[in-house]
Amino acid sequence: QVQLVESGGGLVQPGGSLRLSCAASRSIFSYNAMGWYRQAPGKQRELVASMGSGGSTNYADSVKGRVTISRDNAKNTVFLQMDSLKSEDTAVYFCNARRVWLGETYDYWGQGTQVTVSS
Repeated sequence: QVQLVESGGGLVQPGGSLRLSCAASRSIFSYNAMGWYRQAPGKQRELVASMGSGGSTNYADSVKGRVTISRDNAKNTVFLQMDSLKSEDTAVYFCNARRVWLGETYDYWGQGTQVTVSS
């Protein structure tokens, strides 16, 4: 089972930037997708961005043009570059590794990193 450790969260002013990192304990190339989700207080966890093993990407409409997901396979690390941050981006951000095997989906999660956008 993979261990995922997020880092890079913090307090940032509106319009600022943050780069989140997710270090995996094993090869991320073996997973069908790696992604970032977020959960704001009182809300459901939602997808922010994901990247398939072939490099295809998917972004939530609310972050398109402001967020970029990338990965370093050699370092088993996934990144989330967030620019032009807004107060509504405030949430706990979770790294996700997803494997689809024989019709079943297996999701693995990190413990999350807090992102707070406030002046």
